[in-house]
Amino acid sequence: MDVYTFNVSLSLCKDVAGIAGNIFAFGLFVSPMPTFRRIMRNKSTEQFSGLPYIYALVNCLICLWYGTPFISHSNTMLMTVNSVGATFQLCYIILFIMHTDKKNKMRMLGLLFVVFAVVGLIVSGSLQIPDQLTRWYFVGFLSCGSLVSMSASPLFVINLVIRTKSVEFMPFYLSLSTFLMSASFLLYGLFNWDAFVYIPNGIGTILGIVQLALYCYYHRNSTAEETKEPLIVSYV
Repeated sequence: MDVYTFNVSLSLCKDVAGIAGNIFAFGLFVSPMPTFRRIMRNKSTEQFSGLPYIYALVNCLICLWYGTPFISHSNTMLMTVNSVGATFQLCYIILFIMHTDKKNKMRMLGLLFVVFAVVGLIVSGSLQIPDQLTRWYFVGFLSCGSLVSMSASPLFVINLVIRTKSVEFMPFYLSLSTFLMSASFLLYGLFNWDAFVYIPNGIGTILGIVQLALYCYYHRNSTAEETKEPLIVSYV
């Protein structure tokens, strides 16, 4: 196989992995919909927290900026998945603000302002860096750190499952989608030689395997199959 054929094959594998990752991520983006149907039906956010959607929006916006040609190369699939993810999270936040009490409304509006201010500073600050490689490292580490920090959500759920010996708060299909999405973008990052993509998604893949293993182990002792509030996971 000559170099040209190898590069074409590598690019094709990368695109296939990226498309698969986008499809699996879409399943995660729509997972909070039952929660928001309940919120709109009851016209109240009850005890639900809006913070996971704020964290997810920050993550999507930073990773979206990393995927642009201003920062990295050949990362179109990162731009598509994170632009869709950011849109979903923003819609969820707006719905949350519309149905929460005045105190939480002001708090969420303040956090939303902080999110856009911070992301704006990251964008403008990185554009001031003349060297492309330095700019890539700067935004890449921020993106990687954001994705790794989002891994805390599965860790909390894994701890809860072990303590309660129940998978009530860890739906199987959500755990499966998380694993498949992380595995897809792990391959995508490897095919694109991008450590800022494959390292955090490698961590996500391992956590996904742990979640699925725990589900299989504790499922026989669990009577509930759905969570009251869907988990928020990392989108790359």
